[in-house]
Amino acid sequence: MTATPAAPPTTTDDVVLEAENLTKHFPVRRGLRDLFTKERKAVHAVDDIQLTLRRGRVTALVGESGSGKSTVARLMAQLYKRTDGDIRLHGDLITVNGGRAFRAYCRRVQMIFQDPFASLNPVHTVRYHLTRALKIHGRAGNGSADLEQNLNALLLRVQLTPPERYLDKFPHELSGGQRQRVSIARALGANPEVLLADEPVSMLDVSIRLGVLNLLRDLKERLDLAILYITHDIASARYFADETLVMYAGRMVEGGDSETVTQNPAHPYTRLLIESAPDPDRLDRVGDAKDAPEDEAGGEPPSLIAPPTGCRFHPRCVHAMPKCSTDLPPRFELPLVDSGQAHWAACWLYEEGAAK
Repeated sequence: MTATPAAPPTTTDDVVLEAENLTKHFPVRRGLRDLFTKERKAVHAVDDIQLTLRRGRVTALVGESGSGKSTVARLMAQLYKRTDGDIRLHGDLITVNGGRAFRAYCRRVQMIFQDPFASLNPVHTVRYHLTRALKIHGRAGNGSADLEQNLNALLLRVQLTPPERYLDKFPHELSGGQRQRVSIARALGANPEVLLADEPVSMLDVSIRLGVLNLLRDLKERLDLAILYITHDIASARYFADETLVMYAGRMVEGGDSETVTQNPAHPYTRLLIESAPDPDRLDRVGDAKDAPEDEAGGEPPSLIAPPTGCRFHPRCVHAMPKCSTDLPPRFELPLVDSGQAHWAACWLYEEGAAK
């Protein structure tokens, strides 16, 4: 895979959707032992997330399973009620609780789910799914001729040709890649400004993942979409996204343009993610303890019911200092590289005067 070229500088006018201090805690059902206490336990799925999606750009949210990436997407799609924080669409504070307000929001912000077979109703055809999307969002046209033309246009837009070959097929008659393209076409039926893509290629064969990513990139450029790309594959983030944000245990730990984050990772967790990606150059060193990385972290992600104090990565970090276990690190701006894009890391290693 080759890297995405650096995008031109953006302005505040390009901002479509943004989250400020976004937080989501899921309450835990109380057991018999908890009935006699006032303590209310909760899963700290997402804490204090800052996220900005800009027109014509892809922002990747990267992290291992359970880090809170999909929860962020569902919060941005208004499928979950947030515990705290704000979501703004073109600068306007947005809070919807269903009904017409939710439908109006969905016209502008659409979500693509991870499993296309689960997100499509198996007893209905492609025609039904796309027709329903067009009618709900008022884009079906006047009469059957307009509807047929709009259905064909949607399938052509996602490169399912000829359209009449696919319209009357059921989901089980399509391949995984074709089903995901139908899901993308259904999202485009609302003519949105933002696509929230929750691991859109992780359920697909490796051989067809690149085609779907290239389709999303083409749609971004032709329709000037803002795309949030959620993935656990940091290599695909470098290929596809303009900006990459790294999450660990519900918090963001690093961010910047994709080339910088993937080629010059600052946070120890980002380095761990990159080390875990397959690399042919490391195959001849497998099993050789002498050549093992010195800063390789061990252990498992923490419990989000009782997350660690301070930096949540400190129990696994080989660079952990006493301060890491007590104080939450802020974002430290890092020196700019050739791309000229901002790069930051929430790590005490980058505090002025700290030992690197």
